[in-house]
Amino acid sequence: MQKELYSMKQACEKTGLSYDTLKFYCNEGLVPNVKRDKNNYRIFDDNDIAWIGSLQCLKNCGMSIVEMKEYMELCLAGEKTIPERKIVLDGKLKELEHKIHEIQESIDYIHWKQNLYDDFLSGKKKYYSNLVKVDEEG
Repeated sequence: MQKELYSMKQACEKTGLSYDTLKFYCNEGLVPNVKRDKNNYRIFDDNDIAWIGSLQCLKNCGMSIVEMKEYMELCLAGEKTIPERKIVLDGKLKELEHKIHEIQESIDYIHWKQNLYDDFLSGKKKYYSNLVKVDEEG
């Protein structure tokens, strides 16, 4: 059974990457063993498509191109590098969890501030500001 092969355009459609991004990844060596058709155009199989999906995730995790290349080299070295890969991913996981915490704090602040503004507008609380002096009326 012959594997299905995809053109650059089809690979972009399957992965959601732009043509320029996929071309950049290929030129940077992030898609190893790129195959070429009889016209010398890049073609991709299902394994390539899955790896490109992994690259997207690694990028979304905050990995730089250099880090992505290092991770790829570990993957290419085989099963014996799984412990190292776990360490790399654990570091990224901790960074992402920290970002989630920061984002949640920001969301909580906005909710608090919106409720405070609602209280000011409804007259439930007297307006005050930490930035400007508010005239005392009455």
